[in-house]
Amino acid sequence: MDEGSGPQIIKLAAGSGRSYDMPGMRAIFKADETETKEAYSVSEWWLEANTTGPGAHSHEANDEVFYGIGGVMAVLTGEEWHDIGPGDFLRIPAGTIHDFENRTDARAGLLNFFIPGGFERNMPAIVDWFKENA
Repeated sequence: MDEGSGPQIIKLAAGSGRSYDMPGMRAIFKADETETKEAYSVSEWWLEANTTGPGAHSHEANDEVFYGIGGVMAVLTGEEWHDIGPGDFLRIPAGTIHDFENRTDARAGLLNFFIPGGFERNMPAIVDWFKENA
């Protein structure tokens, strides 16, 4: 099926995708705006033990969904922290201050849905920021 004829099936092996490495943190994008016609992006976020995440921030026009896939991640929404483990689900509405960090002694991961898509175009600049400020 050619790109112009509709959505494409995406199948990726575990651990594969477009990876972005930052100190103590790795993002692996599984699908982004190119494949989803800007409807959403899907990524895994893995933090090593006792590692802070990206810092408190918000996205004015984007909802986010986090789904626990490994270990336990602490996720901030507004002023409240939630522990998210495997199988736990958290939806964060657009405009809500949020952050995540791994406060445990084991690696932890979240599956992230960013709605609508487009966040992935920021990843090269985010990686550079972490390199310069680590």
